[in-house]
Amino acid sequence: MKLISWNVNGIRAVLRKGCMSFFESCDADVICIQETKAQPEQVDLDLPGYQAFWNSAERKGYSGTLMLTRRKPMQIFPDMGIAEHDREGRVLTAEFESFYLTTVYTPNSQRGLTRLDYRMQWDRDFLSFVKNLEKSKPVIFCGDLNVAHKEIDLANPKSNVNNHGFTPQERQGFDNIVQAGFVDTFREFTQGPGHYTWWSPMFHARTRNVGWRIDYFCTSNSLLTRLKDASILADVMGSDHCPVSIDLHE
Repeated sequence: MKLISWNVNGIRAVLRKGCMSFFESCDADVICIQETKAQPEQVDLDLPGYQAFWNSAERKGYSGTLMLTRRKPMQIFPDMGIAEHDREGRVLTAEFESFYLTTVYTPNSQRGLTRLDYRMQWDRDFLSFVKNLEKSKPVIFCGDLNVAHKEIDLANPKSNVNNHGFTPQERQGFDNIVQAGFVDTFREFTQGPGHYTWWSPMFHARTRNVGWRIDYFCTSNSLLTRLKDASILADVMGSDHCPVSIDLHE
């Protein structure tokens, strides 16, 4: 079973750039998309064999998540059930026979860390949300978590200490995910440096591979024996992020 996650930074923008060919050829059972910046009626997205499930932000042109699946979910539900978090379309969950799959677009702390306090509350509430799901079956969650966990996860850690996405508080939030029993799947297969999922659009950062790894697939520890591979699809263009993927034994 192949799962793909991608922050597209605007679904309409990547479709204009020809990324439908990627969706058609990637052979994924489920494609999880973050930062759609659209309502469903604004997008012509006809992908044969897939059902589309949307959770759009109340504010148009902002945030939003989408799940394209050729496996019929048992049920699908948006949000976390917490009013202060549920206006921006950042969480979408599908229940399958042997696990829950949640796609998430974690709030950015913003320059000047103006949203850091809110972000830390989000981290606590989201971890509680997935741990509650895990009481009934294992969980996979994926998406743009807006944090580079360790120094190896960004090209210039020393100059980014205390910048949004690499504050001690945000990194502790990811530590809490690991301590709660979730696995950073990519690091199960790849330990070396130089592997990133987001690059600034300035200064030819992507060409020079000066990036950050902030997009993840995390799984319940109980799913580790089913994990075949975890990859970063850095050659896929169209967004300032690239897709990430995992493959699971059935």
